[in-house]
Amino acid sequence: MIDLLTNRFLWGAILSSLIAQLIKVIATLIKTGKFDFSRLVGTGGMPSAHSASVMTLTTMVGLSQGFGSPLFGAVAFFSLITMYDAAGVRKAAGEQARVLNVMVEELMKGHPISDVELKELLGHTPKEVLVGALMGIALGVLFHLIWT
Repeated sequence: MIDLLTNRFLWGAILSSLIAQLIKVIATLIKTGKFDFSRLVGTGGMPSAHSASVMTLTTMVGLSQGFGSPLFGAVAFFSLITMYDAAGVRKAAGEQARVLNVMVEELMKGHPISDVELKELLGHTPKEVLVGALMGIALGVLFHLIWT
C-alpha cells in the first residue's frame, strides 16, 4: 500500500490532470465571472487533461527508465491512443450529441418527452490535445526533477 501511495509516476499523472482541470475552472471564471464546478470534473475544453496526464506519465517514465525502454514504448503507445481518442472518437460523439439535441428539440416542440440533453462537451480539438500534451511534457520534466 505504501508503494501505491508513494508512486511518483501515478501522482505526477494525477497532479497534471488536476492542474489542467483547474486551468479550465479559472478560464471559465474569467470568461463568465462564475465558478463552474462542472469544469473541474467534466471532459472537454482547453487544455486536455487526458493529454496532460498521459504525457506527464510518459515523460516521467522516459526520463526515469530511458526512452528506449520497453516500458516507455508501452506507455507512449497508450498515450498516443488516449490522445487520438480524445480528439477523434470523443470529439465526434460530442458533435453527434449536439446534432441529436437540436433534432430532438425541433421534433418535440410542444410535446417534450424528456428534459435530459445529451452531453455535448466530450472531446477535444487538436489544439486542446496539443496544448495538454505540451503541458504534460513540461510537468513531467518538472516532477521528475523534483522527485529524483
